[in-house]
Amino acid sequence: MRAVVQRVDGAKVVVGGETVGEIAGEGLCVLVGVTHEDTPDKAAQLARKLWSVRILEDEKSCSDVNAPLLVISQFTLYGDARKGRRPTWNAAAPGAVAEPLVDAVVEQLRALGARVETGRFGADMRVSLTNHGPFTVVVEV
Repeated sequence: MRAVVQRVDGAKVVVGGETVGEIAGEGLCVLVGVTHEDTPDKAAQLARKLWSVRILEDEKSCSDVNAPLLVISQFTLYGDARKGRRPTWNAAAPGAVAEPLVDAVVEQLRALGARVETGRFGADMRVSLTNHGPFTVVVEV
């Protein structure tokens, strides 16, 4: 699994003009991609990493300050644009595989005590955020 993690001062995701997920204040906006070999164990490992990674203000983690997370599925994280002008998506897991694993990341985060908002799997989403830093890291498990 791969996640692009941004430290934010608020973020939201809109689908069809409706806000489906939103966090206010300090937190993380997390784009999650799933590949073919990913498992529920990797989803749990990613959740633990997201909850404990120390990238908020003063090297704190979400678990330290009870900061919220906005988790959004993002199959394009496994896009490959090394050849030609069109990316290929061969490394991205199909929706039937990816959706339950993204849901598992969210469920595991909530089980750890996190406040989590989400996008809508497979939807045409509009994501807006205020990146604090800017600060963006890639996390792979």
